[in-house]
Amino acid sequence: MLDRSLNLSPDAPIFGRDDGLPTQWAVSRTPVPYPEAVAAMEARAAAIADGTAGELIWLLEHPPLYTAGVSAKDTDLLEPNRFPVFASGRGGQFTYHGPGQRVAYVMLDLTKRRRDVRAFVASLEAWVIGALARFNVEGEIRDGRVGVWVERKAPGAPIREDKIAAIGVKLRRWVSFHGVSLNVEPDLSHFSGIVPCGQTEHGVTSLVDLGLPVTMDEADDALRASFRLVFGEVEEGLPPI
Repeated sequence: MLDRSLNLSPDAPIFGRDDGLPTQWAVSRTPVPYPEAVAAMEARAAAIADGTAGELIWLLEHPPLYTAGVSAKDTDLLEPNRFPVFASGRGGQFTYHGPGQRVAYVMLDLTKRRRDVRAFVASLEAWVIGALARFNVEGEIRDGRVGVWVERKAPGAPIREDKIAAIGVKLRRWVSFHGVSLNVEPDLSHFSGIVPCGQTEHGVTSLVDLGLPVTMDEADDALRASFRLVFGEVEEGLPPI
């Protein structure tokens, strides 16, 4: 479960910058091919580490595809010819990206925050959980399972847990890249071509699947508001990288 003792005061973000400077915030309105996104993200992370660019949160969607994290098992790719498959340097196993899923690439300088990887990942979880709470969805974390989960309860049926957001990051010179993906309204059948994040006992859900007709803009607003509480202020209106 999320540590409810976390301070989510806007006056004291739990993983804020030491200097209080805002993080740049950009949104791509059309799907971005995965190789192009990774190249741009790695270039920006290197520039942040060199001190020639500021931090950036980049929100986008991808065309349908699968990515394999550094812990991916070949046997978890069930339909290798269904969508393009890309090796990824992020942590984790196989995941799906596609339309209706909000991908947030997180390029933050931990030397300006805290050089604490566990606290950083916990802050990413808190960010997503805070965004979900704005739709009255209780997101939770589980020991041994990466990402954010929701319980599904139905009369006369056992409680099940479905994943609503994935987290997979990489650090280089204490600058993060890759990030989180929140299922707003993706085609959930597309997840059947993989074992998502190596989990065979649990399902996948989305905000719309939960009965919430949330738009991508509304999801972005929730992510932005929650980000301010967890990581600090943002600078909006910037063109995508």
